Order: sequence, then structure tokens, then C-alpha cells
Amino acid sequence: MSRQRSLETIQSAQFVSIGELVRLTGCRYSTLKFYTEEGLLPYEQAEQNLTRRFPRERAIARIAKIQALKTSGCRIDEIKVRLLGDG
Repeated sequence: MSRQRSLETIQSAQFVSIGELVRLTGCRYSTLKFYTEEGLLPYEQAEQNLTRRFPRERAIARIAKIQALKTSGCRIDEIKVRLLGDG
């Protein structure tokens, strides 16, 4: 198991792991994994390294947008349509 980075380091990092996104956003790991699998949360993944890397600022903003849409009553399929082309 790798050593956890400090919250200060995570908050200034360009890329973060899904576990670090959990710490930053308070979302459950399973929720973020679902968003990733549904294509709602983009990531980068190097071939030789299976770790998914999320652009921190963009991922946090996307998660906030997804949560706001869910709060307003949108279903996942509706959220996908609204985020399409949002990058």
C-alpha cells in the first residue's frame, strides 16, 4: 500500500487519485467510481501504469456540477446529456 499524501499536497497537486478525490469532495468512493464508469468524470491513464489520474480542479468542478444536477432532480441519463461536450 502506498503512503498517503498530505491534504495540503493534494490540494496543490495538478492530478489526484480517486481516493484523494474522496478526501477532497467527501463523496463516497463507489459514487466516484460509478461517475467514472458512466463517463461523467474524465481521467487520464498511462498504459504502463493502471492508476487513474484526475485533473484536480476540473474533477472537483465536475463533481459539484453532477451533485447540483442530482439535487435538482435530474437522473443520470439527463446529467449525461447536459454534460455532453462539457469536457
